[in-house]
Amino acid sequence: MLDAYLRKLRTFSTEEELFHRLFRKHSSIMLLIDPETGTIAEANQAATAFYGYPQETMRGMKISLINTQQEHEIQDEMRQALEERRNYFIFRHRLADGNIRIVEIHSSAVDFRGRILLFSIVFDITERQHAQDMQRLASLVYQKSSEAMSVVDRNGEIMTINPAFTDITGYTETEAVGKNISMLNSDRETPECYRQMTKSVRDEGRWQGELWARRKNGEDFLRWLSVNTIYNGDGSVQCRVGLFSDITKKRETDELIWRQANFDTLTGLPNRSMFHDRLHQAIKQANRADQQVALLFLDLDFFKEVNDTLGHAMGDRLLQDAARRVRACVRETDTVARLGGDEFTVILGDLHDTRSVERAVNDILHTLAEPFQLGTEQVYISASIGITFHPEDGTETDTLLKNADQAMYAAKAQGRNRYSYFTASMQEAAQNRKRLVSDLRIALHEKQFRVYYQPIVDLSTGRIHKAEALIRWQHPVRGLINPLEFIPIAEETGMITELGEWIFRQAARQVGAWHTRHDPSFQISVNVSPVQLQNEGINHESWLSCLESLELPGQCVVVEITEGVLMDSSAGVTDQLLRFRDNGVQVALDDFGTGYSSLSYLKKFDIDYIKIDKSFVQNLAPGSDDMALCDAIIVMAHKLGIKVVAEGVETELQRQLLAASNCDYAQGYLFSRPLPAEEFEQLF
Repeated sequence: MLDAYLRKLRTFSTEEELFHRLFRKHSSIMLLIDPETGTIAEANQAATAFYGYPQETMRGMKISLINTQQEHEIQDEMRQALEERRNYFIFRHRLADGNIRIVEIHSSAVDFRGRILLFSIVFDITERQHAQDMQRLASLVYQKSSEAMSVVDRNGEIMTINPAFTDITGYTETEAVGKNISMLNSDRETPECYRQMTKSVRDEGRWQGELWARRKNGEDFLRWLSVNTIYNGDGSVQCRVGLFSDITKKRETDELIWRQANFDTLTGLPNRSMFHDRLHQAIKQANRADQQVALLFLDLDFFKEVNDTLGHAMGDRLLQDAARRVRACVRETDTVARLGGDEFTVILGDLHDTRSVERAVNDILHTLAEPFQLGTEQVYISASIGITFHPEDGTETDTLLKNADQAMYAAKAQGRNRYSYFTASMQEAAQNRKRLVSDLRIALHEKQFRVYYQPIVDLSTGRIHKAEALIRWQHPVRGLINPLEFIPIAEETGMITELGEWIFRQAARQVGAWHTRHDPSFQISVNVSPVQLQNEGINHESWLSCLESLELPGQCVVVEITEGVLMDSSAGVTDQLLRFRDNGVQVALDDFGTGYSSLSYLKKFDIDYIKIDKSFVQNLAPGSDDMALCDAIIVMAHKLGIKVVAEGVETELQRQLLAASNCDYAQGYLFSRPLPAEEFEQLF
């Protein structure tokens, strides 16, 4: 077409003929460009309409205002056209409104009134170029995508596949094309599943979901499959396109993550998170069926002792075995969960009466009381179980768990290896305990405590040489609170560390004052909680520097511990007791005879005093068993170089019998009740 125009152009002799026949009358976009100046000599109406400039503006306009290429590139390409080295170009032209269009230009030199111009015919190929680009992109995606693609005809025969299809299934293009797509079907899916999928594709033109498939090597894999139908203009099926990816590993990873989030890794039981969900579901189901749900809270008795003596590995084996035993005692529909440590819960749903609950609980207690074989060791434990019911005791999951926990502690307090039902009084006790914890924190801050002192008398002289420091809490509302009520709470909450520090400093200052005024060898005993020693809550440097600042020797203080502390063989406890000894602080063993200590412990920790528990003293009589025990304890202690203090002396006969047995010291109501420091001083 261009050659024809050029032949006609060369025959025209006048400018008027040129414009009328080629520019003004033709619908194609045409430009005459002066290559020397790079300006547009003429533009036809189609050009002005396309570019959006008036004809007067375009005439004389620099071509570089339209062409987006660099000036030197434009000049180079015009030279190529003039020299007829090239007459076909693809440019990006800017219109008057700023839009960019892709144009194809056919350009050739013409002689116009003695001037050599470039006659250019412009074709807008933007849409065509875009379509080609999209086609190339689609081809690239098809070839490079990690998602398998296949095109099948209306009968399901494979027409084409991409490389990812081969990577995932193992079938090459040669092996797949012409075969029916059903060759990927797996026996793990039912025929009904494939029928439903086929029906959806036929009726709706598409289907999407998870589907098992089979590779060429016979291995099954899980895929996420999308099927879409392409229709002809008349509505008939042209082909169907399937896209899928292998999600087998993702599914395995998701399941692993889900199991780790919801199940205990040690026992395989539901964990705390899953337990709450199961209990919530059981409550909803019970509400619909107007039934009960029983929640059991189970804690293993003596598990800590097994863990400490045999090690964590054996402790884990015990937990695994215990979990299997409990699981075997209930129905498949019931839930056994591990909350953590040695705490388990059991959800018993679909209940019509409580008899089945008691049967399950008794089965659990019986099976857990059977011996556990841990390697070469055979150990015995038991369980304490708390029981609460929905909806009688509560309707919320947190309330029921709290109720069962309180009932479990009641069972443990009653002697272990038993169960206890939740009662309203337990809730009241729990509320009282909660208030006491809060008040205890306030008491520490406001210094509501006082130290009382009970004298320890030398039985050979009757003189007071020692005293035991005893904590008293003067509550602003409740008055004097028994230490037996708040000390266990202080130990459980960790407040015993701060409280013990305060008691020691009070006792140190008091013994310093009495050293000055009365007796330079006077001693005060300070009770140390096992919790303080186990958690290394005692700041030895602080205690010793306190004595040093008061110019007091270590011997002015006696640390009183219980037999349970000696049984804790951990290095931390041992080191702390030995540090006391090395700094002159003496150690007394309180409540001797009520625990399980042996003579080896007395020797190992270099005990200075043992205190005979008041349970042996209160029934002392000549020739009695308690008298024989006291005699034996006193003789044994003296043989080991240990002094003896008898506690709970209340009668003159008790004092005389102990003195006759050469007991060194005694304390009790016979001599004095615990007194504030100012009243105690009168006893000197």
